[in-house]
Amino acid sequence: MDSIFTFRNRFFESLPADPDTRVIPRQVYNACYSKVEPTPVKSPKLVAVSKEMAELFGINESEYRTQKFTETFAGNRLLEGMKPFAMCYGGHQFGNWAGQLGDGRAINLGEVVDVNGDNQTLQLKGAGLTPYSRTADGLAVLRSSVREFLCSEAMHHLRVPTTRALSLVLTGEQVMRDMFYDGHPEFEPGAVVCRVSPSFIRFGNFQIFTARKDFDNLKRLMEFCVRYDFPHLVTEEKEEINTEIFEQWFDEICKRTADMVVHWMRVGFVHGVMNTDNMSILGLTIDYGPYGWLEGYEPGWTPNTTDEEGKRYCFANQPQIASWNLHQLANAIAPIIQRTESLENSLGKFADYYNQKAHDMYANKLGLDEHRGDNDQQLISDLFDILQVSETDMAIFFRLLSNLNESESYSNEQLFKMIEPAYYSPKEINQDKQSIITGWLRQYLARLVHQSVAYGERKIRMDKTNPKYILRNYLAQIAIDKATEGDFSEVEKLLDVMRKPYDEQPEYDSYFAKRPEWARTKPGCSMLSCSS
Repeated sequence: MDSIFTFRNRFFESLPADPDTRVIPRQVYNACYSKVEPTPVKSPKLVAVSKEMAELFGINESEYRTQKFTETFAGNRLLEGMKPFAMCYGGHQFGNWAGQLGDGRAINLGEVVDVNGDNQTLQLKGAGLTPYSRTADGLAVLRSSVREFLCSEAMHHLRVPTTRALSLVLTGEQVMRDMFYDGHPEFEPGAVVCRVSPSFIRFGNFQIFTARKDFDNLKRLMEFCVRYDFPHLVTEEKEEINTEIFEQWFDEICKRTADMVVHWMRVGFVHGVMNTDNMSILGLTIDYGPYGWLEGYEPGWTPNTTDEEGKRYCFANQPQIASWNLHQLANAIAPIIQRTESLENSLGKFADYYNQKAHDMYANKLGLDEHRGDNDQQLISDLFDILQVSETDMAIFFRLLSNLNESESYSNEQLFKMIEPAYYSPKEINQDKQSIITGWLRQYLARLVHQSVAYGERKIRMDKTNPKYILRNYLAQIAIDKATEGDFSEVEKLLDVMRKPYDEQPEYDSYFAKRPEWARTKPGCSMLSCSS
């Protein structure tokens, strides 16, 4: 398997390393990373592999079913060319500067070239202690690892910008975790996920240097990021990265971040912990911790127990938090760019860019030919009001909406029946509430009549925008419970279902269902902690 991977290791070879090789929690200065190897584990066992990611690296099933593959992606074996390291970064956590954070339980194995000639970084999460582990152990448990592995791949197939996952391996060891930080720690099975991304650079990688006034290394990292992660901005390999290029770079980061959040809002995803250290410079969803999916449509919902009171990172706040985080990145790179007007201009355009993208996205969700301004915006606003008349499953509602045919004549009762499966308590919806709901549906049908898109074409467009299957927390929890007992079949089945989230897949219709009542309060199915 050594010969399969071609390593580049540009980050490792181009940027300053920590000269101190001690693997103990400590402050690391004047360095972008620390050299550190994964901690070997007792008895690694392969749980699952993303076959799409394996194919991207030219690895076939006979190769990823080998013990060598398992040993490598558990952290027990280094392949020739691997140069493992943990990255140094800081960040704002819940709006407060937290200082140095870094890869506390993530170790980059190296940068490899995929079959398309593109750069991909292999990173093990849960592979042991690093200088950035602070008071933790650098390990991960099966519970959180299943969630990260499955969601990384599910989001990709949902066409949401995301980091990916190659493999999930049990370590054969037990890890102590206090799931809800309530003084009741328990031993849980340990696990390691291999995450994959073209780059794992975060907003916080730049923030740490600015906070420490280490502007030389700040500039080096900025130049590296532009040259290798945004190479289209540089016409020649040795071209000097000037102020104009840095300005274009930041402007693109703003747009990529906006695009990512628009996709989150489209599928009802809530990240749960949008700290600046969890913001990818490439505009990719990164760090699947206490994430969640809207079950009942509730804009103020957050899946993060730590955020339950303040709701800083709730569903509705995600666009404005993205903007806030971009302001922090702008503050971090301003000492190098100096011409702050351009940064302010890009930040100022963020809202307009996001709103335009969101308008287009909601038009696609509703099957409109285009977003026609105030009238369509009012239709969309009214829709989100009626989704709160009674507890409504957002994903199911939008999927059912595509079945309405504007050329048909419906009674109010027929209209309501068509979307009734989206409601958690349909019998509690009285006549007045039904009238509000069907009133909106009639406004919607009237809008559809005034466009040239035929019903069949509109349904296809809507069904390509509104997924039938999402990785609901209760589905992931069922897979976790089975995996904890040694049965990995549900992990494989969910991986299969989520490969085609927009297709009907009648054989998997049972996964197109509202959250069951038992999952409303079960740990892991509603609120989660940062250790989840």
